[in-house]
Amino acid sequence: MTAAPAARAAAAAAEEALSADPVPDTPFIRALVRLMRAHDTFGVWEKRPDAAILAPFVVTREQRRKIPILGDPDPKVRWRLDVFYSAVAMTLQQETGVEAMPLMRISTEGFGPAVILAGRLVAVSRTLRDVHRFGFESFDALAAEGAALVAEGAEMIGRFPEAARA
Repeated sequence: MTAAPAARAAAAAAEEALSADPVPDTPFIRALVRLMRAHDTFGVWEKRPDAAILAPFVVTREQRRKIPILGDPDPKVRWRLDVFYSAVAMTLQQETGVEAMPLMRISTEGFGPAVILAGRLVAVSRTLRDVHRFGFESFDALAAEGAALVAEGAEMIGRFPEAARA
């Protein structure tokens, strides 16, 4: 078996395994799916289920170990990271009514800050490391992390509403 068919077979097996794992129905997950589908300008993903759309966000421990951390992070991983934090900002905006936007400055080594601004307030701040290996163990872990970031941002906006609405 050559590399390309083997990779396709592995991807199909992983997608099939993920389809057995139900995708939680949370505001964050709905926003993430909506943003992922928005990037599909040709309608290729139109009939794909949400689990297949979100499958690249799930990275098992075995898969994570195989990903090298040398060199630049894969552009697809950086794009997924951007979509993830955009979904957090979008959900935060829906929950609080305050416009939120993500900003990231990831170095070529895969390190850097990710912040979500609401007005003049830094609502969420994370220092990212090993961006090469960005992903979650399951859809539930993905939903939990997104919800935790949204809750953190909403709590900050609640504590400092003047700065958030400035």
